Amino acid sequence: MIELSVVSPCYGAPTLLRQLVKEITEAVSPLTESYEIVLVEDYSPDNSRDIIREICAEDPHVKGIFLSRNFGQQSALNAGYDQAQGNYVVTLDCDLQNPPAQIRDLYLKAKEGYDIVYATRRNRPDSFFMTQGSHVFNKLMGFLTDTRQDESVAEFAIFSHKVVEAMAKLGDYHRYYPLMTQWVGFKTAKVDVEHAVRSDGKRSSYSMRKRIELAVTTAVSFSTKSLRLIVYFGTVITLLAILAAIALVIKTLVMDTQVSGWVTLFVSMWFISGIMISVMGIIAVYIGSIFDEVKHRPSYLISETLNIEH
Repeated sequence: MIELSVVSPCYGAPTLLRQLVKEITEAVSPLTESYEIVLVEDYSPDNSRDIIREICAEDPHVKGIFLSRNFGQQSALNAGYDQAQGNYVVTLDCDLQNPPAQIRDLYLKAKEGYDIVYATRRNRPDSFFMTQGSHVFNKLMGFLTDTRQDESVAEFAIFSHKVVEAMAKLGDYHRYYPLMTQWVGFKTAKVDVEHAVRSDGKRSSYSMRKRIELAVTTAVSFSTKSLRLIVYFGTVITLLAILAAIALVIKTLVMDTQVSGWVTLFVSMWFISGIMISVMGIIAVYIGSIFDEVKHRPSYLISETLNIEH
């Protein structure tokens, strides 16, 4: 087996790809001669494929995986994990905000006997809205899945091969690896790393809308808490309705006060209708998730590979 694999999903950063491979090579070649760099091109709307073809032709250590369409970062990681052959597998975004030079720190920590080593960001030079968006996303994800989400941890991490094999056994169509790594367990550690600004000046493709969609989809796939919240919410509404009914009876019989019936009926109908629609919406999301799972579709499709022997 190869000693070290570095998997990087590539999307929207064509000008950084050569620098990415150069810095990864400089970081891992002193550690071992047996390494591979797996670039997973997630159907980026630019010339990333052409650049990856050139890099793979120049360097046999670099392997290219071209997905048939844009499947998203988590599916791209899944494709990279399935092809990675290393005893240790590093995941690294292509934007160079996490310096590849610090792969060495993760690798040496893993060699101490840890199966998972996360990189924790010391500083976040992102904009206020980007930072707050990440904060809201992690809070929402943690609340909906009953897990603890560390905002300082991103996709930069190293896993032993048995962790990668364990995650491959999970048959989830919708994947979110920060939660999957928590679920599989294993011995875990953290290493502080620097977090830089994107040198190409582009913004992250993860908008607030995409973050919220990912949080909702992941919460439905990994937890039934949303369904439990419906039960709690329904119980609270029932208790409030009982208290309101008691108050109306007291107001009518004891205080002899006239209560307008149409106002009460109108408000009650709209209130109950809103609750029913919300409940049906949550249940529909779960049914949709079940529908996705029972079809057993792959989470990605590969159109072409480079430097990969089958």
